[in-house]
Amino acid sequence: MNILFIADPLASFKIYKDTTFAMMREAQKRGHQIFACEPHQLVWQSGQSVNAQVQQVHLTGQQDVWFEVQGVHADRGLHSFDAVVMRKDPPFDSEYFYATHLLEQAEREGAKVFNKPSALRNHPEKLAILEFAQFISPTLVTRDAQAIRAFHAVHRDIILKPLDGMGGMGIFRVKDDALNLGAIIETLNREGAQTVMVQKFLPAIAQGDKRVLVIGGKVVPYCLARIPQGGEVRGNLAAGGKGVAQAISARDQEIAETIGPALAQRGLFLIGLDVIGDNLTEINVTSPTCFQEIFDQTGCDVAALFLDALESAVA
Repeated sequence: MNILFIADPLASFKIYKDTTFAMMREAQKRGHQIFACEPHQLVWQSGQSVNAQVQQVHLTGQQDVWFEVQGVHADRGLHSFDAVVMRKDPPFDSEYFYATHLLEQAEREGAKVFNKPSALRNHPEKLAILEFAQFISPTLVTRDAQAIRAFHAVHRDIILKPLDGMGGMGIFRVKDDALNLGAIIETLNREGAQTVMVQKFLPAIAQGDKRVLVIGGKVVPYCLARIPQGGEVRGNLAAGGKGVAQAISARDQEIAETIGPALAQRGLFLIGLDVIGDNLTEINVTSPTCFQEIFDQTGCDVAALFLDALESAVA
Protein backbone atom coordinates (compact mmCIF):
# COMPACT_ATOMS: atom_id res chain seq x y z
CA MET A 1 0.00 0.00 0.00
CA ASN A 2 0.89 3.65 -0.40
CA ILE A 3 0.03 5.35 2.89
CA LEU A 4 -0.01 9.12 3.39
CA PHE A 5 0.36 10.38 6.96
CA ILE A 6 -0.84 13.95 7.52
CA ALA A 7 0.94 15.04 10.66
CA ASP A 8 3.08 17.61 12.40
CA PRO A 9 6.61 18.19 11.06
CA LEU A 10 8.53 14.91 11.13
CA ALA A 11 11.53 16.66 12.65
CA SER A 12 9.42 17.42 15.74
CA PHE A 13 8.66 13.76 16.50
CA LYS A 14 9.94 12.24 19.75
CA ILE A 15 10.29 8.82 18.21
CA TYR A 16 10.76 6.95 21.51
CA LYS A 17 7.11 7.59 22.28
CA ASP A 18 5.42 8.93 19.15
CA THR A 19 2.42 6.87 18.01
CA THR A 20 2.52 8.10 14.40
CA PHE A 21 6.15 6.98 14.21
CA ALA A 22 5.11 3.55 15.53
CA MET A 23 2.46 3.33 12.79
CA MET A 24 5.03 4.29 10.14
CA ARG A 25 7.58 1.80 11.42
CA GLU A 26 5.07 -1.05 11.32
CA ALA A 27 3.88 -0.01 7.85
CA GLN A 28 7.44 -0.03 6.50
CA LYS A 29 8.12 -3.37 8.18
CA ARG A 30 5.23 -4.80 6.13
CA GLY A 31 6.57 -3.40 2.88
CA HIS A 32 4.19 -0.47 2.50
CA GLN A 33 5.36 2.83 1.02
CA ILE A 34 5.26 5.76 3.45
CA PHE A 35 4.48 9.34 2.51
CA ALA A 36 4.06 12.39 4.76
CA CYS A 37 2.80 15.94 4.60
CA GLU A 38 1.52 18.66 6.90
CA PRO A 39 -2.03 20.08 6.77
CA HIS A 40 -0.83 23.38 5.30
CA GLN A 41 0.43 21.46 2.26
CA LEU A 42 -3.09 20.42 1.26
CA VAL A 43 -4.32 22.28 -1.83
CA TRP A 44 -7.69 22.39 -3.59
CA GLN A 45 -7.94 24.39 -6.80
CA SER A 46 -11.13 24.76 -8.79
CA GLY A 47 -11.52 22.08 -11.40
CA GLN A 48 -8.85 19.90 -9.81
CA SER A 49 -8.69 17.22 -7.17
CA VAL A 50 -7.42 17.84 -3.65
CA ASN A 51 -3.67 17.32 -3.71
CA ALA A 52 -0.66 17.95 -1.54
CA GLN A 53 3.07 18.39 -1.62
CA VAL A 54 4.21 15.12 -0.07
CA GLN A 55 7.50 13.50 0.82
CA GLN A 56 8.18 9.82 0.36
CA VAL A 57 10.14 8.79 3.44
CA HIS A 58 12.18 5.82 4.55
CA LEU A 59 12.80 5.07 8.21
CA THR A 60 16.50 4.55 8.84
CA GLY A 61 16.32 2.68 12.14
CA GLN A 62 18.60 5.29 13.71
CA GLN A 63 17.77 7.47 16.70
CA ASP A 64 19.18 10.80 15.56
CA VAL A 65 18.45 10.93 11.82
CA TRP A 66 15.45 8.63 11.92
CA PHE A 67 14.07 9.24 8.43
CA GLU A 68 15.35 10.11 4.99
CA VAL A 69 13.43 11.70 2.14
CA GLN A 70 13.41 9.52 -0.95
CA GLY A 71 11.43 11.87 -3.14
CA VAL A 72 9.15 14.90 -3.20
CA HIS A 73 5.87 15.02 -5.14
CA ALA A 74 4.72 18.60 -5.64
CA ASP A 75 1.07 17.96 -6.58
CA ARG A 76 -0.05 14.44 -5.78
CA GLY A 77 -3.78 13.76 -5.52
CA LEU A 78 -4.88 12.32 -2.20
CA HIS A 79 -7.12 9.86 -4.04
CA SER A 80 -3.98 8.21 -5.44
CA PHE A 81 -3.04 6.81 -2.02
CA ASP A 82 -4.44 3.57 -0.66
CA ALA A 83 -4.95 5.18 2.73
CA VAL A 84 -4.70 8.71 4.13
CA VAL A 85 -4.12 8.75 7.90
CA MET A 86 -4.93 12.08 9.56
CA ARG A 87 -2.61 12.40 12.56
CA LYS A 88 -2.32 16.14 13.13
CA ASP A 89 -2.12 16.81 16.86
CA PRO A 90 -4.53 19.22 18.54
CA PRO A 91 -5.50 21.98 18.93
CA PHE A 92 -8.61 21.59 16.82
CA ASP A 93 -8.51 25.17 15.58
CA SER A 94 -9.93 26.84 12.48
CA GLU A 95 -7.08 25.54 10.31
CA TYR A 96 -7.75 21.97 11.45
CA PHE A 97 -11.43 22.55 10.70
CA TYR A 98 -10.64 23.72 7.16
CA ALA A 99 -8.35 20.72 6.65
CA THR A 100 -11.26 18.39 7.40
CA HIS A 101 -13.24 20.06 4.61
CA LEU A 102 -10.44 19.52 2.12
CA LEU A 103 -10.12 15.92 3.25
CA GLU A 104 -13.86 15.41 2.89
CA GLN A 105 -13.61 16.60 -0.72
CA ALA A 106 -10.74 14.15 -1.21
CA GLU A 107 -13.07 11.42 0.02
CA ARG A 108 -15.60 12.37 -2.63
CA GLU A 109 -12.81 11.91 -5.15
CA GLY A 110 -12.08 8.41 -3.89
CA ALA A 111 -9.62 8.87 -1.02
CA LYS A 112 -9.96 6.67 2.06
CA VAL A 113 -9.29 8.89 5.08
CA PHE A 114 -8.78 7.66 8.66
CA ASN A 115 -10.34 9.07 10.82
CA LYS A 116 -13.23 10.23 8.65
CA PRO A 117 -13.08 14.03 8.33
CA SER A 118 -16.77 14.68 9.02
CA ALA A 119 -16.57 12.46 12.10
CA LEU A 120 -13.59 14.45 13.37
CA ARG A 121 -15.69 17.61 13.12
CA ASN A 122 -18.76 16.06 14.70
CA HIS A 123 -17.07 14.63 17.80
CA PRO A 124 -15.37 17.35 19.85
CA GLU A 125 -13.23 15.40 22.26
CA LYS A 126 -14.65 16.71 25.52
CA LEU A 127 -18.27 17.26 24.50
CA ALA A 128 -18.58 13.84 22.86
CA ILE A 129 -18.82 12.09 26.22
CA LEU A 130 -22.25 13.62 26.90
CA GLU A 131 -23.78 11.30 24.30
CA PHE A 132 -22.85 8.43 26.62
CA ALA A 133 -24.20 9.85 29.87
CA GLN A 134 -24.49 6.39 31.45
CA PHE A 135 -20.70 6.26 31.71
CA ILE A 136 -19.82 9.77 32.92
CA SER A 137 -19.74 11.59 36.24
CA PRO A 138 -21.94 14.68 36.84
CA THR A 139 -20.93 17.12 34.10
CA LEU A 140 -21.94 20.65 33.16
CA VAL A 141 -21.13 22.59 29.98
CA THR A 142 -21.92 26.28 30.20
CA ARG A 143 -20.81 29.90 29.83
CA ASP A 144 -22.88 30.95 32.85
CA ALA A 145 -20.81 31.76 35.94
CA GLN A 146 -23.82 31.34 38.24
CA ALA A 147 -24.50 27.89 36.84
CA ILE A 148 -20.92 26.91 37.64
CA ARG A 149 -21.29 28.22 41.19
CA ALA A 150 -24.52 26.28 41.62
CA PHE A 151 -22.82 23.10 40.34
CA HIS A 152 -20.05 23.59 42.89
CA ALA A 153 -22.59 24.13 45.67
CA VAL A 154 -24.04 20.69 44.93
CA HIS A 155 -20.85 18.69 44.29
CA ARG A 156 -18.39 20.64 46.50
CA ASP A 157 -15.23 19.32 44.80
CA ILE A 158 -15.05 20.00 41.06
CA ILE A 159 -12.81 20.16 38.01
CA LEU A 160 -13.07 23.03 35.51
CA LYS A 161 -11.49 22.97 32.05
CA PRO A 162 -11.73 24.70 28.67
CA LEU A 163 -13.27 22.74 25.82
CA ASP A 164 -10.28 23.34 23.56
CA GLY A 165 -7.56 22.38 26.02
CA MET A 166 -5.07 19.58 25.44
CA GLY A 167 -2.42 17.79 27.45
CA GLY A 168 -3.98 18.91 30.73
CA MET A 169 -3.72 22.61 29.90
CA GLY A 170 -6.12 24.93 31.70
CA ILE A 171 -7.47 22.35 34.17
CA PHE A 172 -8.36 23.60 37.64
CA ARG A 173 -9.63 21.85 40.77
CA VAL A 174 -11.81 23.70 43.26
CA LYS A 175 -12.44 21.99 46.60
CA ASP A 176 -15.16 22.49 49.19
CA ASP A 177 -13.80 25.86 50.36
CA ALA A 178 -14.41 27.33 46.87
CA LEU A 179 -11.03 29.05 47.09
CA ASN A 180 -10.39 31.13 43.93
CA LEU A 181 -13.54 29.83 42.22
CA GLY A 182 -14.46 33.31 41.02
CA ALA A 183 -11.01 33.99 39.57
CA ILE A 184 -10.93 30.59 37.87
CA ILE A 185 -14.34 31.15 36.30
CA GLU A 186 -13.23 34.56 35.03
CA THR A 187 -10.05 33.03 33.59
CA LEU A 188 -11.84 30.21 31.80
CA ASN A 189 -15.12 31.70 30.64
CA ARG A 190 -13.78 35.19 29.87
CA GLU A 191 -16.85 37.01 31.14
CA GLY A 192 -19.22 34.66 29.38
CA ALA A 193 -17.40 34.61 26.06
CA GLN A 194 -16.05 31.07 26.35
CA THR A 195 -17.75 27.77 27.20
CA VAL A 196 -16.42 25.75 30.13
CA MET A 197 -16.79 22.11 31.12
CA VAL A 198 -17.28 21.41 34.82
CA GLN A 199 -17.21 17.93 36.35
CA LYS A 200 -17.41 16.38 39.77
CA PHE A 201 -13.90 15.58 40.99
CA LEU A 202 -13.07 11.87 40.85
CA PRO A 203 -10.72 10.71 43.65
CA ALA A 204 -9.87 7.66 41.50
CA ILE A 205 -7.52 9.96 39.54
CA ALA A 206 -4.93 8.90 42.13
CA GLN A 207 -4.88 5.49 40.41
CA GLY A 208 -4.54 7.11 37.01
CA ASP A 209 -6.36 8.56 34.02
CA LYS A 210 -6.57 5.48 31.80
CA ARG A 211 -6.22 5.67 28.02
CA VAL A 212 -8.28 2.85 26.49
CA LEU A 213 -7.74 2.38 22.75
CA VAL A 214 -10.27 1.09 20.23
CA ILE A 215 -9.18 0.26 16.67
CA GLY A 216 -11.77 -0.46 14.01
CA GLY A 217 -14.35 -1.01 16.74
CA LYS A 218 -12.18 -3.58 18.57
CA VAL A 219 -10.85 -2.93 22.06
CA VAL A 220 -7.12 -3.13 22.71
CA PRO A 221 -6.69 -5.40 25.77
CA TYR A 222 -4.24 -3.10 27.57
CA CYS A 223 -4.52 0.55 28.54
CA LEU A 224 -2.10 3.15 29.85
CA ALA A 225 -2.90 4.65 33.25
CA ARG A 226 -1.46 8.16 33.43
CA ILE A 227 -0.85 8.68 37.16
CA PRO A 228 -0.47 12.21 38.58
CA GLN A 229 2.86 12.97 40.23
CA GLY A 230 4.05 15.43 42.86
CA GLY A 231 0.71 16.66 44.12
CA GLU A 232 -0.65 17.28 40.61
CA VAL A 233 -4.33 16.69 39.87
CA ARG A 234 -3.58 16.01 36.20
CA GLY A 235 -2.42 12.63 34.96
CA ASN A 236 -1.58 13.74 31.42
CA LEU A 237 1.89 12.67 30.33
CA ALA A 238 2.44 16.20 29.01
CA ALA A 239 1.77 17.46 32.55
CA GLY A 240 4.30 15.10 34.13
CA GLY A 241 2.07 12.07 34.71
CA LYS A 242 3.64 8.60 34.97
CA GLY A 243 2.39 6.09 32.39
CA VAL A 244 1.72 2.60 33.72
CA ALA A 245 0.37 0.00 31.29
CA GLN A 246 -2.16 -2.48 32.62
CA ALA A 247 -4.85 -4.87 31.49
CA ILE A 248 -8.17 -3.13 31.01
CA SER A 249 -10.83 -3.70 33.66
CA ALA A 250 -14.29 -5.16 33.16
CA ARG A 251 -15.71 -1.62 33.36
CA ASP A 252 -13.20 -0.34 30.80
CA GLN A 253 -14.24 -3.19 28.52
CA GLU A 254 -17.93 -2.38 28.98
CA ILE A 255 -17.40 1.29 28.13
CA ALA A 256 -15.18 0.55 25.14
CA GLU A 257 -17.42 -2.20 23.74
CA THR A 258 -20.40 0.18 23.85
CA ILE A 259 -18.74 3.28 22.42
CA GLY A 260 -16.09 1.82 20.11
CA PRO A 261 -18.29 -0.02 17.59
CA ALA A 262 -20.82 2.83 17.54
CA LEU A 263 -18.17 5.40 16.67
CA ALA A 264 -16.44 3.06 14.23
CA GLN A 265 -19.69 2.97 12.26
CA ARG A 266 -19.42 6.75 11.96
CA GLY A 267 -15.89 6.56 10.56
CA LEU A 268 -13.85 6.95 13.74
CA PHE A 269 -11.36 4.18 13.01
CA LEU A 270 -9.07 4.90 15.99
CA ILE A 271 -10.26 6.43 19.24
CA GLY A 272 -8.78 6.84 22.69
CA LEU A 273 -11.17 6.75 25.62
CA ASP A 274 -10.04 8.45 28.83
CA VAL A 275 -11.42 6.71 31.90
CA ILE A 276 -10.95 7.67 35.56
CA GLY A 277 -12.12 4.93 37.89
CA ASP A 278 -15.42 3.80 36.36
CA ASN A 279 -16.13 7.07 34.55
CA LEU A 280 -15.53 8.16 30.96
CA THR A 281 -14.00 11.65 30.87
CA GLU A 282 -12.99 12.24 27.22
CA ILE A 283 -13.15 10.66 23.76
CA ASN A 284 -9.96 11.37 21.80
CA VAL A 285 -10.39 11.23 18.04
CA THR A 286 -7.77 13.53 16.49
CA SER A 287 -4.51 11.68 17.19
CA PRO A 288 -4.83 9.15 20.02
CA THR A 289 -1.51 8.07 21.47
CA CYS A 290 0.11 5.58 23.90
CA PHE A 291 0.91 2.82 21.36
CA GLN A 292 4.59 2.66 22.28
CA GLU A 293 4.16 2.92 26.05
CA ILE A 294 1.75 -0.03 26.03
CA PHE A 295 4.03 -2.09 23.78
CA ASP A 296 7.17 -1.32 25.81
CA GLN A 297 5.55 -2.41 29.08
CA THR A 298 3.32 -5.30 28.01
CA GLY A 299 4.51 -6.54 24.61
CA CYS A 300 1.06 -5.88 23.15
CA ASP A 301 1.90 -4.56 19.68
CA VAL A 302 -0.74 -1.90 19.20
CA ALA A 303 0.84 -0.61 15.98
CA ALA A 304 0.52 -4.11 14.49
CA LEU A 305 -3.15 -4.20 15.51
CA PHE A 306 -3.62 -0.83 13.82
CA LEU A 307 -1.99 -1.95 10.57
CA ASP A 308 -3.97 -5.20 10.60
CA ALA A 309 -7.17 -3.18 10.81
CA LEU A 310 -6.03 -0.60 8.25
CA GLU A 311 -5.12 -3.27 5.72
CA SER A 312 -8.53 -4.87 6.17
CA ALA A 313 -10.30 -1.53 5.85
CA VAL A 314 -8.73 -0.69 2.48
CA ALA A 315 -8.78 -4.21 1.03
